Amino acid sequence: MRPMRSFGGRGGGGFGLPGLESMSSKLAVGLVAGSVMYLLLRAQGSFLLLMPSGVFGHLFIWQPLTYAFIESEPLSIIFGAMLLWSIGGWLEGYWGSKRLLMVAVGCTALAGYLLGLAALFIPMPYAFQGGWVMCSVLWVAYGLTMGKGQTNFWGIPLSGNAFAAIGAGFVLLRVLTAGFASQLPHIVAMLLVLAYVRGASPKRLLLHFQHWRLQRQLRERSKHLHVVPKDRPDRDQFLN
Repeated sequence: MRPMRSFGGRGGGGFGLPGLESMSSKLAVGLVAGSVMYLLLRAQGSFLLLMPSGVFGHLFIWQPLTYAFIESEPLSIIFGAMLLWSIGGWLEGYWGSKRLLMVAVGCTALAGYLLGLAALFIPMPYAFQGGWVMCSVLWVAYGLTMGKGQTNFWGIPLSGNAFAAIGAGFVLLRVLTAGFASQLPHIVAMLLVLAYVRGASPKRLLLHFQHWRLQRQLRERSKHLHVVPKDRPDRDQFLN
């Protein structure tokens, strides 16, 4: 049974905040630094946001990476950095630094690239900030990783799955208040992390593909095999 964890409260042992040399702290610092750079650059900083129509349409291929570290509201920057540091620290201890980086930045960036592909066929005249997209990815990943294990949210005990549902609920509220299009990166990124935690990792998908290819090759070879009838006169020659 996993130990109880907490978010926003003192009970249950807490996340155990990591040091500044950890990957989670680097993600938090990256969010703060990227947001400050965006605010300082103002108009020029818009090229750091995710504009799906420009990712492949104008080859702004860096945007799915840079938007992950940008928020423009002070509270979003502060609480986003705290969440990356705390939840990211727990996941880093459970997964390791490389896997944390792959999930946090990978799911966020892949969502941006997928929206960029979709924008080639569907007009998307939007510009997205992605700091809280990455936060949502880690929020849901933490909850799903805990699963039925106990955690708590601001002192309220609940399961990890319920914690993940709360993260998805925040996105749903934003859909209701700001519109579906405004939350497209969040929705796509959360679907990606859901698939990953449930087993659809790149390594596992590659293994499934290799297994499928091997089975196909065996079936192709089996087509050239023939059963020798028992009453065939020259049957014994196949035993030599």
